Amino acid sequence: MRQPLRFPWSDLDVDDRCAPVIAVGVDVSGTKEEVPDHSHRKGQLVFALAGGVTCRVPTGLWMVPPHCAVWIPGGMQHSNRATANARLFFVYIEPHIVDLPSRCCTLSISPLLRELIVELSAASAGEEARAKLLAKVLLRELPRMPVQELHLPLSSEPRLKRIAAALAKDPSDRSTLAEWARRVALSESSLARLVVRETGLSFGRWRQQLHLIVALRELTAGASVQQVSADLGYDSVAAFITMFKKALGKPPARYLADVLQSSGEGSRDSAGARRARNAKSPQRRGR
Repeated sequence: MRQPLRFPWSDLDVDDRCAPVIAVGVDVSGTKEEVPDHSHRKGQLVFALAGGVTCRVPTGLWMVPPHCAVWIPGGMQHSNRATANARLFFVYIEPHIVDLPSRCCTLSISPLLRELIVELSAASAGEEARAKLLAKVLLRELPRMPVQELHLPLSSEPRLKRIAAALAKDPSDRSTLAEWARRVALSESSLARLVVRETGLSFGRWRQQLHLIVALRELTAGASVQQVSADLGYDSVAAFITMFKKALGKPPARYLADVLQSSGEGSRDSAGARRARNAKSPQRRGR
């Protein structure tokens, strides 16, 4: 089953389907696309086979690099923004049938689970028994996936929303805490306490987390380390790499290479990846 990157779909209402699990391959047109705020009764797993996607919910911004997924509980407002090179799958799951958190989280996806998602999305109308078996194994495997800390806490507090919007628009802005405090009519100490109270992070750590989200989004879209470093306002590439390595334990190139390697993509082309790439070919559509 394939659909364009938008919601709702005219020919598919996932909340009306009685299947416990629905997997949908998502077509990205080749430019950055965004699905605006929406919600649905079922929980949703947003899985990136290639490229990346950011998911915004009221309390945070979540990054989905290749071979990872973000879990969005049912009923939660969210939006999705994909990179131009993304290959995505949306998996919709009935509430209360899988042991996953009641909050958003980014998950590493194993090679087995990746293949289950791809195969389930390609199951035809005459393969109900096979689809049920794939869904059963998927539901057993999903709670075993490790959680990745790839999110930016967001706040509804008006002054912090203003700062977050400004930094999202221009992440290279290196204004100090004191400068931001003057812009929102607070003392430096008051703003520092407000950021910690609302996000759980210091201002410097919170801004660094935003830089990581932006960096991962752009790197997975194909941007170079040099370009991303400049776009984020770092004085040198070395300074950016040091920040990235301190936060995620590895330099950017190694981090992304290890994500692919751990997914089984480093040394071979998976059947699911080949099937996903061929899903839109004329030969397949003619079957």
